[in-house]
Amino acid sequence: MKIQKEIDFILAVDALKNVQRRNYNADDSRRENTAEHSWQIIILAQILFPYAKNNTDINLLRVMRMLSIHDLVEIDAGDTFLFDEEGMRGKFEREKLAAKNIFGILDEPLSSEFYDLWIEFEEEKTPDAIFACAIDRIMPFILNAHTSGKSWTEADVTEKQVRNMLENAICRASDEMEECFQLLMKKCFDENKFS
Repeated sequence: MKIQKEIDFILAVDALKNVQRRNYNADDSRRENTAEHSWQIIILAQILFPYAKNNTDINLLRVMRMLSIHDLVEIDAGDTFLFDEEGMRGKFEREKLAAKNIFGILDEPLSSEFYDLWIEFEEEKTPDAIFACAIDRIMPFILNAHTSGKSWTEADVTEKQVRNMLENAICRASDEMEECFQLLMKKCFDENKFS
């Protein structure tokens, strides 16, 4: 069958539904899975796109494609908590191997297209990747700010860690996202969500 590799790929990425993340859903009832996170950030990108700096230089479809595939590597590499310093060591190399594996299921040119989009996202140099990364980073922050913040309090995440890992990535994408970041930081501080 002509589309067998595409079917093999979509069946393989179904495993993303089984990858648990540290963040909790908005109702605080359970941890989200990575597929849920991917779906939510694709919607958030569309909503926040009008606020992106230089949005005339940003291709929203490319951003959505990046966001839809960038976490597929977690099927093999697992989800590495952003604030786990030890777990972050070697993360790029682990995920790069996973990217080659998962995208390698597909034929060319799609295999290389997905891999190249993944690399572009990870390098955070293009307007598309900067905006996509900001969206990816702000969504868990929004969830922690509007829930009990369990994923942070359980891991003893500090205000300094949040600023170091999130502030630049979020704020450089949009003045409005910078304002949102500062307001959410104050909310988290006021509600004792930092260690």
